[in-house]
Amino acid sequence: MKLNAPKQLSWIIALILLVAALAVNFTGLAPLTVGFWLAVASACLLILATFFSGL
Repeated sequence: MKLNAPKQLSWIIALILLVAALAVNFTGLAPLTVGFWLAVASACLLILATFFSGL
C-alpha cells in the first residue's frame, strides 16, 4: 500500500478541528462528547488524506 502525504489544507482543517476539540474539553462550552467527536473527526481526516491522494 502506497501512502501519500496529506495536502496542507487537510492539515489546517484537522488542526482547527483539534484546537476546537481541546477548547471544548477545557472550557466546557459544550458537552465533552462534542470535543471527543471533533478529535475523532480530525484524526479521520488525516488518515483519509494519507490513504487517498487529492484530499
